[in-house]
Amino acid sequence: MNTIDLRQAIITRVKDKSNEELTDIIQDSIGSDERALPGLGVLFEMIWQDSSSSDQSRMVNSLHQHLHTGDSAPESGLGHS
Repeated sequence: MNTIDLRQAIITRVKDKSNEELTDIIQDSIGSDERALPGLGVLFEMIWQDSSSSDQSRMVNSLHQHLHTGDSAPESGLGHS
């Protein structure tokens, strides 16, 4: 039996999807069950690796702004840092 890692399983699942289907997958995953988070992480990793340094900086600035303006994800009970 072949063992496939989570990253590869997620890539395989979305590999042949259209732009519209990828958009639907992302939108359906955001704010839903935490089981979707690893998949979003893999997709973000792919976007990050293919982004220019200015795009990466823009993403980090956006994340930083969301974290510091109260627009971050709902509390998960993990505490604050």
